[in-house]
Amino acid sequence: MNARAKEMPEAAQEREVKLFRNGRNQAVRIPVEFELPGNEAVMRKEGDRLIIEPKHRKMGLAALLATFEPWEGDFPDLDERQPPPEDVDL
Repeated sequence: MNARAKEMPEAAQEREVKLFRNGRNQAVRIPVEFELPGNEAVMRKEGDRLIIEPKHRKMGLAALLATFEPWEGDFPDLDERQPPPEDVDL
């Protein structure tokens, strides 16, 4: 959302728009105050409402781990004995 849309009170964040055809698809021009970041969005229908949201990039493992809080607990004791070797016929 751009700065202009953030400044608008919640009730004022509404505007009439025109629908038009783009080939076989119905389209709507998004006013500048409602622009979404990026080049992709997700659209879903809830009753008579269409909801368009920015597509969130999937988080990589390193980014996910960076969101975790440090853990202060104790690690459980582990049985570190090695199992006896086995003969395997190939």
